Amino acid sequence: MNSLLSAHTLRFIFLILLQVLIFNRIDFLGYINPYPYILFVALFPVKNNRMLFLFLSFLMGFILDLFMDSGGVNATALLIIAYIRPVVLKFSFGAVYEHNALKFNNINFSQKLVYLSILIVIHHFFFYLMEFFNISKIILILKNTLFSSVFTILLSILITTIFSRKTK
Repeated sequence: MNSLLSAHTLRFIFLILLQVLIFNRIDFLGYINPYPYILFVALFPVKNNRMLFLFLSFLMGFILDLFMDSGGVNATALLIIAYIRPVVLKFSFGAVYEHNALKFNNINFSQKLVYLSILIVIHHFFFYLMEFFNISKIILILKNTLFSSVFTILLSILITTIFSRKTK
C-alpha cells in the first residue's frame, strides 16, 4: 500500500513539474499546447476512493492554475474528466472495467488509445471553452481542442509506453 501511495504521489508531483517547467513553454504555431498532466486522472487506480480521486484531481488543477495564472481553468477541466471517468472507462473497456479487473499495463494499445483520446479531447474542449469563455469563438475553441488534443495524445502514449511496466 505504501509503495502504491508513493508511486501516485511521485506521479502527481512529476506531472506537475513536467507541465510547469517544460510543457507550459511549448506554444507551437500559437495554438498547439501539450497537457500531459491529464495522465494523472487517466492512470489513477480504478478501485480507489472516488472522493479522494476527485479531490486530488481538483488539487492538481488548482496547483497548475496557481503556476499558470489561469483562473481555475485547469482545476475545472480536470475535475470534469475525473468526474466522468467511470463512464469513459466503461465505454472503453466494457466488462473488464465492470469486473474491476482493469490494469492499465495489461490493456491493448487500441483500448488505451480510445480511453486516453476521449479523456484528452473532453479535457481540452472544456479547457479552451472556459479559457475563451465566448461561444462566438467556437471555431477557435474547436481548432485549439483538435490540434492540442492530437499533440497531447501522442505525447501521452509516448510517456505511458516509456514508463509502463509490462506484467504477464
